Amino acid sequence: MLSRQSKLSWGDRPSAGENSKKTSILFMIFDPFLKPGDTSITTNMVSTGAIFVGCNKELQAFDYNPVLKSIAYGAKNAVAITTPFHKGPLPDVTVTQTLKSHTKLVTAVKWLPDMRKLVAASEDGTVVIWSYEDTDDHYVLGQTLITDHHGSIECLAVLDNGGKLVVTGSANGYVDIWKYDDACSQFNLFGEFTVADGLYPLTLSLNEVAKDQFIIFIGGTGPSLYVYSFSLLSKDTVKLGAILPGHENWIKSLSVKKINRNEYLIASGSQDRWIRLWRLCLDEKVDTSDKDSSKLRLLSNKLYKFEIDGAITTRCSVNFDAIIMGHDDWISDLRWHPTEMKLLSSSADSSMMIWESDPVSGVWVSKVRLGEMAIKGASTATGSSGGFWSAEWIVDNEYGTEIILTNGKTGSFRYWQKPIKSEESNVYQQLPFLTGPTKDVTDVAWSDSGKYLLATSLDQTTRLFAKWTKRGVSGKPSWHEFARPQIHGYDMICIKPITETRFVSAGDEKVIRVFDEPRSVAHMLGSLTDITDGSVTDNMMPESASLPVLGLSNKAELDDIHEQMDKEADEPASGGPMRVTDRVSSPSPGPINMLNGLQTPPLEDHLQRHTLWPEIEKLYGHGFEVTTLDVSPDKKLIASACRSNVPRHAVIRIFRTDNWQQLKQVLPGHELTITRLRWSPEGDYLLSVSRDRQFSLWKKQQKNAEDIEFKLVCLQEKAHTRIIWDCCWVPSELHNCMFITGARDRRMKLWKLTDKHIVENVSSSEKLSAAVTALDTYPKMIDSGCLVAAGLDDGSLELYIVKNACEFKLLKRLENDITPDATITRVAFRPSNDDAITLAVGSRDNCVRIYTITRDDS
Repeated sequence: MLSRQSKLSWGDRPSAGENSKKTSILFMIFDPFLKPGDTSITTNMVSTGAIFVGCNKELQAFDYNPVLKSIAYGAKNAVAITTPFHKGPLPDVTVTQTLKSHTKLVTAVKWLPDMRKLVAASEDGTVVIWSYEDTDDHYVLGQTLITDHHGSIECLAVLDNGGKLVVTGSANGYVDIWKYDDACSQFNLFGEFTVADGLYPLTLSLNEVAKDQFIIFIGGTGPSLYVYSFSLLSKDTVKLGAILPGHENWIKSLSVKKINRNEYLIASGSQDRWIRLWRLCLDEKVDTSDKDSSKLRLLSNKLYKFEIDGAITTRCSVNFDAIIMGHDDWISDLRWHPTEMKLLSSSADSSMMIWESDPVSGVWVSKVRLGEMAIKGASTATGSSGGFWSAEWIVDNEYGTEIILTNGKTGSFRYWQKPIKSEESNVYQQLPFLTGPTKDVTDVAWSDSGKYLLATSLDQTTRLFAKWTKRGVSGKPSWHEFARPQIHGYDMICIKPITETRFVSAGDEKVIRVFDEPRSVAHMLGSLTDITDGSVTDNMMPESASLPVLGLSNKAELDDIHEQMDKEADEPASGGPMRVTDRVSSPSPGPINMLNGLQTPPLEDHLQRHTLWPEIEKLYGHGFEVTTLDVSPDKKLIASACRSNVPRHAVIRIFRTDNWQQLKQVLPGHELTITRLRWSPEGDYLLSVSRDRQFSLWKKQQKNAEDIEFKLVCLQEKAHTRIIWDCCWVPSELHNCMFITGARDRRMKLWKLTDKHIVENVSSSEKLSAAVTALDTYPKMIDSGCLVAAGLDDGSLELYIVKNACEFKLLKRLENDITPDATITRVAFRPSNDDAITLAVGSRDNCVRIYTITRDDS
């Protein structure tokens, strides 16, 4: 256990502020019966079990480091770092930490492999240099590059051979050149320039063509490709070399291939759906035939010539070489093969293509097509935002693997690989890779067994995460996304499981929806995880679900399979009567067959199309958008509330789960939006907290199965001085009615219902470093104590112990690189019998995090 002196000084706490960038998770151990000086409850180690966060939809969103063999990618305002690629049939890559410095979206990420530095650019107008420390596998913020021109950094370029130059392009039209100074170990501004009036750079390529002589290719919001040159001998050598016309729309991607010492091939991709190849020649390779006036020129290909000043002047020429057509939408990224004359292209038409030049005709043709078939009529011109964005072509000779990687609109990566020495040179195998939300995570909830986690997000999805047992596969069990039960037309707000195969959720709408697990998903989870539910048979489940094109409700397919079979059994076939068993044993191809054959977690294609859960019920009654809901421990009642500015709508509505009807009684009391509802562990009480700074406590009174009423026990006015964001219950083993509230006033308070039916504040409210936005308690007692987790609006990850119900003592503060980068919206302890304690955290940095707390009871 870390000492208080070594890890905590109240003066060192971050300054308070509701909009503070840093976010913290606070752990406390509350023990009203703990004796002074007793430290038998210790939390020895907190580690990150999993981090799920989507990749930003940017053209340079991620990059691969061949030395560290890991990926870095933009994850909202942070940079996510993965574990190294593993040798074997599966990549087995997870996110280990997020690097936090930017205040706005990260737009571009590049490694400087030889220097073990990571460069990240952002919409906040800064470029951050991170340095990797080998000793403790840690990243240190080395430098922040800031210019006088305030604008989003849209693109950046570095030298592939480890040169100490970085070039950035910003939304104000400036291109900046940064040079590394060995004397001060920092990058300094070497030069800056604007390309053309009204043109903003979108893609850059930096190339060293001779000693200390460089060429920058620039594409942007115009149809022409710009070529600039400069020498490190002087800042005044930056000049425009050529303007290459040809494209008909914005140029968004560039890639340069060095053929030999004096010859380069440049590929440019545009929104006109075409790829153009340009040939750069140096010195003796420069064609001088255009100076021979005696030569008959029937067909000309214009040469654009220029010179690079320096110690030795370098002559250059650029000319158009070839055009490649085949994509149906914008070209988003281009990558040359590291060793072969092959070109990889990614496009908004959801495809990746590998192009090769025909040895006879010289025409570039597509040899491999990966990805999806674009939906007819769906393109960027019709408002579609799908497709692929960044791309990477990785050749790992050590592992003997060739990898193609790209990211899409859902935040997930697509991963294909093949052996380098494969006999089938154009056959790639797709494997599961990183997934995660792309907008704020609003809620997380564990199933009662703790075997899976549900999460909702403003990206309009509900995601199911579970641990892959890896039966028959080498490696330790690991967390993965196994289903996407809901892909909705509204931002998702809250969720709660009812049973192992049923959950209830609400989006930013008035309707509450109930979903059942389909048979296809149940079979997949049973084979890849330890999730099973013997109380539900296959015959009770729909086969799968689908979402209508113009609908919001997931429709069950073959919902009543028995009725289907009986109908078909009565219909004579051409060869005689058909047996029902024949129909059952030979199902038509569908999601259940697609998922049954999986040996790994589902691919992104499966998650989008074949893991939906059918909607079985809608619950109406609220007048405005639902803000919170909770399911009673006996699974018979659902409590919910909605947005409100008047008392008439600031009420709690209760629904039965046996007939999905609302109780006649509506629970009033609050004046503004109810922010959180929580049933007590035994289901006898219902607690609500609100924006009106009050909490209400209701007691359930049930005379029989049909007659259910609620009695108001307490409506506590001015419980806090600011909005109360969350609440949680202390386990009933300690007290049958004790709960905690947390609010924007940066205080947590402990309340208890006395024998006289009076609610009292039984703890001194310690003022924390920021607003308390999320609370939860571990459902079991730990050495006669109660473990409490509180998510804050800023800063650190801390462990506290409460002595005599009134004193807070810090146990541990977690490292900044594994905590969220924005407000924590929900914390939830996993119900489990394991020695390790698992905590799920959802936050506004698009992350779902799973922490493991290992207890040391010795």
